[in-house]
Amino acid sequence: MQIKDVLLAQGNGAFFYDDQTAIGAGVPQDGFTYVGQPVTPGFTSVRVPASSLSIGLVIIDDTVVWGDMMGVQYSGAGGRDPLFESAQISGLTLRAVAPRLLDVDVSRYLDACAKVFEPFEDRRLPLALEYGVSQALLRAAAHLHRTTMAEIVCGEFNLPLPMRRVPIYCQSGDAREINVDKMILKAVDVLPHGLFNSRQKFGINGQTFREFVTWVATRTSEIGRPGYHPVLHFDVYGWIGLEIGMEPRSIADFICRVADTVPGFTLNIECPADFGSTQAQIDNYAGIVSILDSRGSSARIVVDERCNTLEDIRRFAEAKAAHLVQIKTPDVGSIADTARAVLLCKENKVGAYVGGSCTETDLSAQASVHISVATQADMMLAKPGMGVDEAFSIVGNEQNRLLAMLKRRRTQNENVG
Repeated sequence: MQIKDVLLAQGNGAFFYDDQTAIGAGVPQDGFTYVGQPVTPGFTSVRVPASSLSIGLVIIDDTVVWGDMMGVQYSGAGGRDPLFESAQISGLTLRAVAPRLLDVDVSRYLDACAKVFEPFEDRRLPLALEYGVSQALLRAAAHLHRTTMAEIVCGEFNLPLPMRRVPIYCQSGDAREINVDKMILKAVDVLPHGLFNSRQKFGINGQTFREFVTWVATRTSEIGRPGYHPVLHFDVYGWIGLEIGMEPRSIADFICRVADTVPGFTLNIECPADFGSTQAQIDNYAGIVSILDSRGSSARIVVDERCNTLEDIRRFAEAKAAHLVQIKTPDVGSIADTARAVLLCKENKVGAYVGGSCTETDLSAQASVHISVATQADMMLAKPGMGVDEAFSIVGNEQNRLLAMLKRRRTQNENVG
């Protein structure tokens, strides 16, 4: 028995859970809060402080390794799991998961995940629960093998030790201009998200959005260091479809016009439209991708909504229904499935973006770094929070520390060989 006890600790997420449907419908914002009634089930207000639940595994040598469970900012939207409830998840963890944890070989990571995450009462465990427990299991395996979490992933999936850093993407929240300046001064690889989640922010016919895209490109040349040339990535929460129309060609036309205003930049457009179901999203996104490719556009489509689980990601990747798939880690469930999702995207020659949410924690962000580097994802999100500095520090520093350890490991292996 390698795990001899299980601990739980209530915690905070780094941001807030928001009712996306209510915000999209136009509830007014008053300072940092929203005035109006929530629409999505489970929300008692439009904006709710994010909660988390830590699970600690007490290993046989009395070391405690941790993982964090939480939901994503827009819980309950786009086919996602409902709002995270710590008390409910805590009870289920003690009832269904803790007994299994005491009876698995945690040195064998994928096998342990498979056994711990078997259905309970004929239902899949909540994805947030899988996410947190799988982080703790990964840390336990790394501790027992005296290695890094990334090396455990490489070993389980027969991957070579990575050498390349993964580009980091920062998100601005509503403090767009100030946070864009921070990102440029820190030479962030991909920026700035922008949070265009309402008609007011997107503008009539997308005019406000288009002006912001141009401003970001101009600002990059004004205050960025010589040679700095980031990827521009904007999340529009379906508002191109809502403002311009839901016909794929009209959406592609709009995106091409935006791309033409920032020549020389790669332009990522996340969630250009929400077509209401996973299959409709696949069919229409595949059409948009095909049109953009046929025109040789520098714009790339990024899928988020309606692409949550590993099975969803497989369907999008095989259909070429995106240039880049956001693997939204708490929505995927087990962090082992995040690794599988990256590899699945690579097999289908689709970009893999290890994302997540501003509601996450330092622990979940650090575990995501190890998955991203081990699988050599195309980019990863700086998380948690919306402040840029903290998230960029947590993710960037963890990645640099990891790459330093992997470099030493390669040198040791070469000397032995």
